[in-house]
Amino acid sequence: MKKYKIALLKGDGIGPEITEQALRVLGKIGEIYGVQFEYREGLIGGIAIDEMGTPLPDETLELCRDSDAILLGAVGGPKWDNLPTDKRPEKGLLKIRKELDLYANLRPAKVWDALVAASPLKEDVVKGTDMLVIRELTSGIYYGEPRGIFEEGGKRYAVNTMKYTEEEIRRVVRKGFEIAKKRRRKLTSVDKANVLEVSALWRQVVEEEKKNFPDVELEYLYVDNCAMQLVRRPTTFDVIVTGNIFGDILSDEAGVVVGSLGMLPSASIGDKYALYEPVHGSAPDIAGKGIANPIATILSAAMMLKYSFGMDKAYDLIEKSVEETLNQGYRTPDIWSEGLIKVGTKEITDKILENIERFKGEYV
Repeated sequence: MKKYKIALLKGDGIGPEITEQALRVLGKIGEIYGVQFEYREGLIGGIAIDEMGTPLPDETLELCRDSDAILLGAVGGPKWDNLPTDKRPEKGLLKIRKELDLYANLRPAKVWDALVAASPLKEDVVKGTDMLVIRELTSGIYYGEPRGIFEEGGKRYAVNTMKYTEEEIRRVVRKGFEIAKKRRRKLTSVDKANVLEVSALWRQVVEEEKKNFPDVELEYLYVDNCAMQLVRRPTTFDVIVTGNIFGDILSDEAGVVVGSLGMLPSASIGDKYALYEPVHGSAPDIAGKGIANPIATILSAAMMLKYSFGMDKAYDLIEKSVEETLNQGYRTPDIWSEGLIKVGTKEITDKILENIERFKGEYV
């Protein structure tokens, strides 16, 4: 029996509730595929600040380094909003990404047929959208030096530095090509090469890597044009690869285009480590009420099965079961509307588990 060690970082707010439901799904998957998951808990975010005085304790980092994958709930909340910037819960996320060199952030944006009306776009424009935004996560303008607010001649000025090395670009671009090859074989590289030297180098590296993937169609878009095309023709995108700041903006736009930001999973992947988490926040206002939507976390766990453990069929089984649950009309309050069946966190997971049992024969 295969065994995988998973670092479990439940975090704050609804984090513990939604990760608990993901573990129920993983338990079922383990039974079906004969795999054992070993969970070891660590602290991150606000709870880590409260108990350890830091948003990312060294013990948590070591636990992650000694695991096959990391599953995270959510961090943050108003309780910690008045702390200095470098002490806030979100700094734990930034640090873990940097320390573990999780350089590729994968953000799927899929329109579920049952939720197509939730998109702000017309159904005939958005139906069938299924894209993956890959954002470079550990370099670029968010990390470049020098940075800061300074004063000169009695006047203030601010500096941020966008910097990329050739290798930092190459590894995330290569990841984009590799993933596109396993999907619909189209890669869109997004930059601002007509203005930025960093983007000029980015495009040079993409051209060099393209030679290694002749069967993948390559499209170049400037970031401003890409923002428009995501609204005009979202169904034509397969995999988008881009830098840190552009990816930050475009992945959120893609989430709004599909109309279900609270349903979106994500993965942050490096060459050695990988972390999986829902895109949404910690929602402290509904914590403990049993109404949080666990689907993004369940889908994040499914991404872990696919990208860390090579369990593609298990990923497909979970996605199919989530889709069927939505088709059956079950909704948590955040995605509920009149005429549908309103259920809580545990209840919608119960339905997903029922559908996993129902469809398992097709995916083993």
